[in-house]
Amino acid sequence: MNSAAFFRIRLVFTVFSLVTLAYADVPRVDFGRMGTVAVAGSFIGLGLYSSNSTHTFNPSASTLVSRAANGTINSIAWTNVGGSILAGCILNNVLYIGGNFSSLSGQAYANVAAYDLSSRSFRALGSGLDDAVDVLYCDSSASQVWAGGRFRHPVNVDALSYGGSVVVYDVKSSTWQPPAFTGLTGTSPSVRSIVPSSSGSSLYFGGSFTTNYGVNVTVANGTNNPNVPYSTGASPFSSSLVPLPLAPADVVASPSSSEDGFSNISNIVCPAGPDGPGNTWFSANNARTLITIRTNKYTTARGVRLGNTFLPNHGTRTFQVVTIPDNNPLKLTYIDPTTRANVSCTDSCPLMTDSSIPYQDFLFEMADTLTGVQITLLEWEGSSAGLHLLQVLSDGAFASALNTDNRASCYSPSGSSVDLTGTWHAENVFTTIAATTQTVLVAKPSVGTPPSNSPSVTWHPYVSASGYYDVYLYIPGCDDMQDCAARTSVKLTTNPGGGALPVEKTVSQNVHADTRVQIYSGYIATFPPSYTSSVKLTLADQPTGNGFHGNYEIIADRVQYVLISLDSTVGGNNGTGGLTTSTTGFGFFEWTKQGNVNATGVLPNTTETQLDQLSTQLATALGSTTRTAVVNALVANSDGQVFLGGLFGVTNGPTNVVEFKDAAIIPLSNNGLNGVVNGLAIANNSLFVGGAFTDVVSGSVEGIRGIAKYDYGSSSWAPLGGGVNGVVVTLVVANGRLVLTGNFTEVYSSVDGYGSPADGLAIWDLNGGEWVKQNGAFIGSTSLFVSVSDGSSFIAGNIAAANEFSASGWTLIQSGTNGQPSFTSTPSTLDDVFPSGTNPSPSHTPAARRWNKARLDTGLISWLFPRLKAAVLPRQSPPAPGGLPPLPPAPAPAVLAAAFWTNSSSKHQNVILGGNFTFVDNSRTRYSGVSIYDVKTQFIHGLQGDAISGVVYSLLVQDDTLFVGGNLTVGNTPGFAIYDLKNNQWSSLSLVLKGSPFVRSITLRPTDSNTVIVAGTFTGAGSTTCDAICAWDVIHQQWNTLGSGIHGQVAAVDYSEGILVAGGYITLSDGTSANVAKYDFSSSTWAAIGSGLPGPVTALRINDKNLNSIFVAGKSADETSFLAYWDGSSWNIIDGGLVQSTTVSQLDLVPLRDQHIANNVLAQDRALLISGTLSSSTFGNVSSALFDGKSFYPYITSISGSGAQGVIAGFFHSLSTFSSASRHVLGVGVVILISIAISAGIVFFLLLVGILLTLFSRESTAIDPKDWDQDENESLRPSSLLEHVNAATRSAIIGNAALAETTSPEDDRRQAPSRGSEEYGTTEQDHDGWRRAETPAVPAGADYDQEEEGRLAHVRYSFEGQGEGELPLETGTELLVLDDRDAAWWYVRDVATGREGVVPAAYLY
Repeated sequence: MNSAAFFRIRLVFTVFSLVTLAYADVPRVDFGRMGTVAVAGSFIGLGLYSSNSTHTFNPSASTLVSRAANGTINSIAWTNVGGSILAGCILNNVLYIGGNFSSLSGQAYANVAAYDLSSRSFRALGSGLDDAVDVLYCDSSASQVWAGGRFRHPVNVDALSYGGSVVVYDVKSSTWQPPAFTGLTGTSPSVRSIVPSSSGSSLYFGGSFTTNYGVNVTVANGTNNPNVPYSTGASPFSSSLVPLPLAPADVVASPSSSEDGFSNISNIVCPAGPDGPGNTWFSANNARTLITIRTNKYTTARGVRLGNTFLPNHGTRTFQVVTIPDNNPLKLTYIDPTTRANVSCTDSCPLMTDSSIPYQDFLFEMADTLTGVQITLLEWEGSSAGLHLLQVLSDGAFASALNTDNRASCYSPSGSSVDLTGTWHAENVFTTIAATTQTVLVAKPSVGTPPSNSPSVTWHPYVSASGYYDVYLYIPGCDDMQDCAARTSVKLTTNPGGGALPVEKTVSQNVHADTRVQIYSGYIATFPPSYTSSVKLTLADQPTGNGFHGNYEIIADRVQYVLISLDSTVGGNNGTGGLTTSTTGFGFFEWTKQGNVNATGVLPNTTETQLDQLSTQLATALGSTTRTAVVNALVANSDGQVFLGGLFGVTNGPTNVVEFKDAAIIPLSNNGLNGVVNGLAIANNSLFVGGAFTDVVSGSVEGIRGIAKYDYGSSSWAPLGGGVNGVVVTLVVANGRLVLTGNFTEVYSSVDGYGSPADGLAIWDLNGGEWVKQNGAFIGSTSLFVSVSDGSSFIAGNIAAANEFSASGWTLIQSGTNGQPSFTSTPSTLDDVFPSGTNPSPSHTPAARRWNKARLDTGLISWLFPRLKAAVLPRQSPPAPGGLPPLPPAPAPAVLAAAFWTNSSSKHQNVILGGNFTFVDNSRTRYSGVSIYDVKTQFIHGLQGDAISGVVYSLLVQDDTLFVGGNLTVGNTPGFAIYDLKNNQWSSLSLVLKGSPFVRSITLRPTDSNTVIVAGTFTGAGSTTCDAICAWDVIHQQWNTLGSGIHGQVAAVDYSEGILVAGGYITLSDGTSANVAKYDFSSSTWAAIGSGLPGPVTALRINDKNLNSIFVAGKSADETSFLAYWDGSSWNIIDGGLVQSTTVSQLDLVPLRDQHIANNVLAQDRALLISGTLSSSTFGNVSSALFDGKSFYPYITSISGSGAQGVIAGFFHSLSTFSSASRHVLGVGVVILISIAISAGIVFFLLLVGILLTLFSRESTAIDPKDWDQDENESLRPSSLLEHVNAATRSAIIGNAALAETTSPEDDRRQAPSRGSEEYGTTEQDHDGWRRAETPAVPAGADYDQEEEGRLAHVRYSFEGQGEGELPLETGTELLVLDDRDAAWWYVRDVATGREGVVPAAYLY
């Protein structure tokens, strides 16, 4: 048949799309009829297909998923690239999440959001928060959500009310509120942990912040900085903002009064005396007045200070402020002097006319960059408006590189200053204001100038009060100055003052546009020994760029100090603060839920609790190292003990974790841990610690890696198993288990044990004391786990992929609830990795230890949680040479073949696995390539003797003999080996295959159990010249050629009656090309089956041994995948939308629970199961799919260790024969009615026959009562006529299709099923040609639905079962009772053989 003829008939089929397919529409495979079924391949996770079951994500973003109790995973949302989700809690069926993100699933959210579990929708919490959220705590008693982190305040709110790092979201009012203690501050302040006390009466806060407690605490002038006259219209914060020097500015008022001494607006910029002539200004009578203040350069301003005049018949009542140059009205926030509450205004702001209030400070919502302001006086007292004081407030402090610009501000004892070294010259540069310039200093050191000899600028800004500041450097753009080629990098050294150590930062000045760069954030002191802070600029230690004409060019403009929060422990420069004594705390704060205090200032010592002594003792112990220290986690037990963990340490003292008990810090045993602690949890009277550590500080405790247990009763450390191989981020106790999130890939079972895959998420059984498998597989790292009361959970992190079920290369599968497939967890772990520093016993494997999975470098979760990299070191075979397409990638752990074996000694069923993996057995011996898993004991062991080097692709079990094939070597034998399972040794026979052998298929000839067919890629076997396929004679132990032989490569083999069918890249001995060929055992001849297939065949299956119904899959020369069907006369393409990346590994025919719509391709009771790596233009990527002769159904998905699509090599089943015929048992009522109808018609005839049969039966099988308790293989028959009639009637109703006859193995080989038989066959050969031991049909953990499955029973007495529909029994046989609604006769299935029929109920127990 030529190609044109082949393509003449192209079958068109339906592919259920990803959008429309529901899993209920998928045909229900009856795995119970197949015995124990294993699914194997290269994967670490499996899932049932659904519209979102292929869970692949962008690991550079953080993804939030939900996981149901059964493992089902659903994607909820993902952040912007680089974002992270770090915190979460549930309140009133709403999940609150926080982190460092600007969007969720493309919608704008600022670092925090709420997810309604009922509506499954997100909503914003106000406008969000202005920086990262590190912790959330849901207080159900108050309906509040507490947030802690690195933020300052909520977005678009009155910022002055918030002290930073802590805010409260009130659920009832849907508003953000500052905490009752205002906030927490410090050098780079952050809150990382919020937990309630054991009694619930307090909240504990941990992080990086300071608290101050004082005795006799007062502040000079009541509330204000001492350098500024006191006014109840100002706050300590606003009075600490240094006013901009306005003397040279263009300050104009129009219209002004002409009255002498009151007409000059400049007199009120910094009045020299009290309210009166020369120090006060009036506007013109009865006129609105506009005051314009221009600086002619961009200035960052935070507010205005206005003082009213109280002279008779004059004064201002209301005003408005707009910006220059854009004329935008400014929203102002001020303190109401009467109520002391924060109030806002925009259009008509009031100015007090009470003479006891000399001035008021009006602050902008945010510091604005502007060139000036306009103030309109709207309403006045008497005849005209007037003012006594006018100032524009900066946002902290400032200093210019030009001393001429560093003039003293009003009320400042001195102005800012600058020191220069080296040669500098002034240059005018354009600003962004049209037709305006500003002056900067420029130095041109020679390329190669040492930093110590570099020109330098040191700014000394006047800072009016100690506090926490952000410091910025202004850099003019090089485009305007036309000096980009000469620009380089500079070193900035910030001296915070107060004896603190300087902070250095290197900054590039090669910026094209004007730029402001932050160079410091932290505490700035204005008290001895250094009353002022300073910033020094020099050439960088390693300057960037090549310079221009041998010189660099460095620029000095100005620095700006932005006040974040005020430290009230001391007064301003030359002030007289009222603080007598004070103590400082670090990293811990207790709020007792009582009263309002300001934790950003000095707290009265009366508010200090006993637990607050923990913070002061910690600050004293850490000293200056608090600048880099952080408390990441804290936890308290019911006995009053508090534990803190983080990044801190004291020389020869507590490190990274401490205990506070009896008002004192107590070091934990061995002085703590040698790495940062990220999470703490208490359970079972023990402390669990997670982080980035590998041991204790003093001494050593083996097995502490990332996770540790501390018994605070005995003060001793212990490992959890052998720990993990990375960083633990959080710990959560839920449902008797400890859940770990983080950046790790393995958990270790013991200190010297082996590892199991656990990408970013691990579970420790608190009661069992062992690692347990989770529902679901994740690739990547995780940062959040939130448990839900119904057993579900929410998980977030930099996840690359996820699937519902965790499986390392293989698992058992069975029919579960409603007939849908379910997976059974197997405790054995393939591709185990030993912890570093430990070694297994002498290995039976070559090669050194390797990582088991490819890893993704996904960047930083945050600055605290760096990612770990791991190499991709899979042991996989190269592509096969010649005409067969390359095999799908099989990175470890990959199981590529499986067989079932009943151990003749233990009688236990075993699953033998082969592939690309390593494992360690209970004796800590390492094996590779083949493992034997005992289903009953759940132990795994390997093959003794020579190690397997390479990859196993095929297995066959015959009795106690194991045949192993692949791209491998055992000892000196390549490609193929024989192992004696009973004596645990390799065969010493010479089995050498020639020509770089690669065995892909090993099968048993159905009618001759002494002939093993070996196929693949090889050029000869032993002394024979058989090419690609050869027969091994088990009796004579020699190789034989099949007929005249073939040439090429064989990928798959299947059988019909007396016929072998091979698929691959084949040429017959007469030169005929044949991708599918058949061999007739009776005539010893080869022949092609059709022609014109697009390319070589990689998988093949014969339908019901019918040579006129064959399915094949393969790839064409251009690597296009195809699936085809032979109808007896031609090949027909099955168009399933498969794309080029598809590779089919196995085709199998499986029985269905329900019949599908009739068609001429497949019988209604079966479906074609397609496995491999499947990609469709319609349903995306799956690893297996079903085809019912008309429609395709995506079935199972998988993921590999790298997060990519996994591969299912195939499904392997224990029963060699099983029926595809659907069995439908009628209801009891229907059976009774039919029985009565039939019985009434032939009652007299049946009565006569029944009497004769009963008499004959009693005579031939009389039972002695003493024999009832004997367990002998005797033939017993029932004696009740009614039972016999019922059984016969029941058989007639059920039919014979599902009731197998009893035959010996020899009979099986002689009896061929007729065309159209409902059985696949009665030989001991299953459809992939693998010899299977007759093993139980009920897999462990099978979840049978009530419609079809029943309970296990055993045979007490033997039964011949010669009647129609009866099943013969032998004493001790295990049965599955499928229908017991009749009291006398039950319908059962033989677990070992799969045969079904009716038996006497009394014969079972």
